[in-house]
Amino acid sequence: MFRRLRSDIQAVFDNDPAARSWFEVVFTYSGLHAIWFHRMAHALYKRKFYTLARIISQFSRFMTGIEIHPGAKIGNRLFIDHGMGVVIGETCEIGDDVVIYQGVTLGGTGKEKGKRHPTIGNNVVIGSGAKVLGSFKVGDNSNIGANSVVVREVPPNSTVVGIPGRIVRSNGRRVDRLDHTKIPDPIMEMFRSMQREIEELRGELETLKREAADRQARAQAAETAPERDEADLHKLKITTGGDA
Repeated sequence: MFRRLRSDIQAVFDNDPAARSWFEVVFTYSGLHAIWFHRMAHALYKRKFYTLARIISQFSRFMTGIEIHPGAKIGNRLFIDHGMGVVIGETCEIGDDVVIYQGVTLGGTGKEKGKRHPTIGNNVVIGSGAKVLGSFKVGDNSNIGANSVVVREVPPNSTVVGIPGRIVRSNGRRVDRLDHTKIPDPIMEMFRSMQREIEELRGELETLKREAADRQARAQAAETAPERDEADLHKLKITTGGDA
């Protein structure tokens, strides 16, 4: 138990550059408090003390602003930064070394029974205000952009942004897993691609215009060539007295 408590505290230092001391982390980090309350509530929930478990989770919600259902399964070293407004549903499963920012919802999409909340893999970062809704898996080492709405499976090592969430790539460039402001925007990428295509079309159009102008100049030169030859012949007759 104490090893797990130490790993929870160390996760704060690993993910939050503002953390200064163990005393500060233990007594002021609401995300850490919510996780510890959840551990107690989850232990009671597994032993079918459902009402007592819900009382503890609601007390935790009142104290921290973070609502974690007692039935949710949480792995090691989860870090909830700030945490106000975070909601984690009953059948949600969270892997190890996950980072969740404020305003995140890991919820369902209806009143269906059974597994209805997402499964979050290891080393996943979920940005501020993101909503992950439904019974599917977010693969390991993935990033969910701030305010994204994810409603379908996310493969491992992916980056998802937008509403609804779209999988985007970082073109081989490494993205800092904690800097979710640098996640590429697919709309802007589409506009940039369109701009590049417009510039290419403009270049091709200018080339076609120059080629057409050259052809027209050659055609005009060919049409005026007989007239020049006749004029030269007339000049020659005049200079030779008409004997040419």
